[in-house]
Amino acid sequence: KMNRLYVAENHFSLTGGMADHRLRVRSSEIGNFTATLAAIIAHKTGDTDLAALSTTFLTSTGAQGTTKLGDYGQSWMNGVADDLISARGKSIVIAGPQQTKASQILALAINSSLGNLGTTIQAGQTNGTPGPSLADLCTAIKAGSVKTLLILGNNPVYSAQPDLDFRNLLATVPETLHLSLFADETSKACHWHVPAAHYLERWGDSRSFDGTICSVQPMILPLWNGVSSVEILAQLAGESGDAPTAVRSSFNNYSSNSSDDAWNTFLKNGFAAGTAWPLSNPSFNQASALTALRTAEGALEPGEFEVVFLRSSSVDDGRYAGNSWLQETPDFVTKLVWDNAALISPADARMLGIKDGDFVKITAGSHSVQAAALVAPGHAEKSVSIALGYGRQGITHVMDKVGFDAYPLRSSGLGFRSGVKVESLPCAPYVFARTQDHQNMEGRDIAREGTLETFKKEPGFAAEMDGDLAKPISIYPNPPLTSDLQWGLSVDLNSCIGCNACIVACQAENNIPVVGKDQIRRGRDMAWIRIDRWFSSADHKEESLEMIPMAVMCQQCESAPCEAVCPANATVHSEEGLNLMAYNRCIGTRYCANNCPWKVRRFNWFDYNERPLDKLYYGPLAPKGMADSLKMSKNPNVTVRMRGVMEKCTFCIQRIEEAKIARSVKAGASDVTKTPMPAFKTACQQACPSESIVFGNIKDPESAVSKAKADERTYNSLNYLNTRPRVTYMARIRNPNPAMPGAELVGAANSHEVHA
Repeated sequence: KMNRLYVAENHFSLTGGMADHRLRVRSSEIGNFTATLAAIIAHKTGDTDLAALSTTFLTSTGAQGTTKLGDYGQSWMNGVADDLISARGKSIVIAGPQQTKASQILALAINSSLGNLGTTIQAGQTNGTPGPSLADLCTAIKAGSVKTLLILGNNPVYSAQPDLDFRNLLATVPETLHLSLFADETSKACHWHVPAAHYLERWGDSRSFDGTICSVQPMILPLWNGVSSVEILAQLAGESGDAPTAVRSSFNNYSSNSSDDAWNTFLKNGFAAGTAWPLSNPSFNQASALTALRTAEGALEPGEFEVVFLRSSSVDDGRYAGNSWLQETPDFVTKLVWDNAALISPADARMLGIKDGDFVKITAGSHSVQAAALVAPGHAEKSVSIALGYGRQGITHVMDKVGFDAYPLRSSGLGFRSGVKVESLPCAPYVFARTQDHQNMEGRDIAREGTLETFKKEPGFAAEMDGDLAKPISIYPNPPLTSDLQWGLSVDLNSCIGCNACIVACQAENNIPVVGKDQIRRGRDMAWIRIDRWFSSADHKEESLEMIPMAVMCQQCESAPCEAVCPANATVHSEEGLNLMAYNRCIGTRYCANNCPWKVRRFNWFDYNERPLDKLYYGPLAPKGMADSLKMSKNPNVTVRMRGVMEKCTFCIQRIEEAKIARSVKAGASDVTKTPMPAFKTACQQACPSESIVFGNIKDPESAVSKAKADERTYNSLNYLNTRPRVTYMARIRNPNPAMPGAELVGAANSHEVHA
């Protein structure tokens, strides 16, 4: 059995990429879409309350019961409505956090009509009330009632809505202080900058999503004498200012047992049991909803553009813009690094006469932004999406000349703004740095998918796609595999969401350097894992476009093409089935990379690890000893490579060897092969939030990786080469609704229609 996911969105998100059915809708039309869906459900179920809400919204916005999504969109919503009604009490409708209050109310009303409140949706009784907003603070500053302003961690001078004019208002406050990790835009506008302790250096407490109180404990003392918000607020409250004491005092207040044993248990477990918010029996307030919907704003006119503000998958809202690891982590969908872009649909690009890298001017009210455009498959028409957090200058070397600042276009807390003007500019094209820029799979079925119906009829369809090429003759040597340990890895494409967690974990674990935008443009990225993102369409139409992410690393071939061509014997095979690299023997011929079918080997063109990082990132005012502290970012268990050697995934051999040593110690004088290996994970496996990566000993039939490889969906990538890779994949299964328009096209594309 499988669930079924429907997504309506203006641009491809990770969630949209995992959807069984996806509809392109402008963000400003989501309210109209939700109201129309509510009207269809109300008509099919006879729910007069839901019908009244839908009519109220459509009337107040001037939509008058119509939708601008066309016949396809209407058929799509009918199919969704039928599926939701058939799954009463087992479904859920979610409006994104960037959506309007009206959209949230309508989504909640649909859930109430379907009987989801109290089943798939639980409500916690928080007893909290919303605090004042940034706009309220600005009003107070204008009134002259703010004499001292302490800003804890945020950067409102950079990120506040331009209409608030926060920078100029801040200058009128007699005394201003900013607690921040970096001397950012807000720090420069304040009288005092207080260096903050990193979150791994400070004490604190917090609530989880269900209200459970959790402890925040430091892993290390502050390296640079930073202070935390807890310490500052404690001193302002007249307390000692000692963070552990403040957290203990807070614990004593909410815990029924404040003994030392209870405190130690709280620190050991990381949470206080029994502190979750009590669940309440939620009900829908029809009268309040009707009142709120009567003031809902109308949607866009057909010819108008909207601009949608995205939280960057790398730098969030800009708070991580100084992190070069994240700057060089590719965007989930566009595969951009060190940049953002104005994403635009192929149809709008043709209408404006632009292509990738051409500049556009986006004007909203009295504010405008110039940004390089990127044509995004699957994007809604008359809509432009741009990630926030870029275009910052004068802070650190990492942030300068990186991307385009979209904050000046914001006018409210919403994730979009309607009624904007988009025009092309006669500028020289901008050269993006992207880690995936080829166009198709060249006829090779690398990423494979099918429908649930296909899987039921042919469980082994993924492996059967190889046809007569399933067992060809190998032209590469077969090394002896004599060890009782044989390592393998499985990637489940059904749960891989393309989130990049494995990429960053691998970089941190294996001392992989960043190379910068210029080197990425030259194709010299160093990441040992990449997430290929493929678009597929069986009928070559945007409506049926699907997205498939696929993690690709060294396949650890048993008959490895790279080993046969190395003149220095630098890449060799172990008896445990690992393709090893002897760095001190590598002379940099790069023959191995040329012979690798998956192109997962990386050549170290420069001494990236020998750069003067303290001066590069912090300039001449870098604190004394900064370079020494940066050395702590390296994993001491992994070699720091120098210029001129080939690098690639090693299955985290340092962790393998550590586990083998522990096994030998435990075995003592007895037979080590009869002693089980201690549990351990590779860095990518450990970081994967969806547990799509499984690693272990394939010689042990009871291991998780052996069971994963025995799954009927398992196939070898490029199996016709007969390199016998130790990395295998499990095909993606989609679960389309047969009553939906275009359901027969879901999962039906072959490799020729799969594009980058």
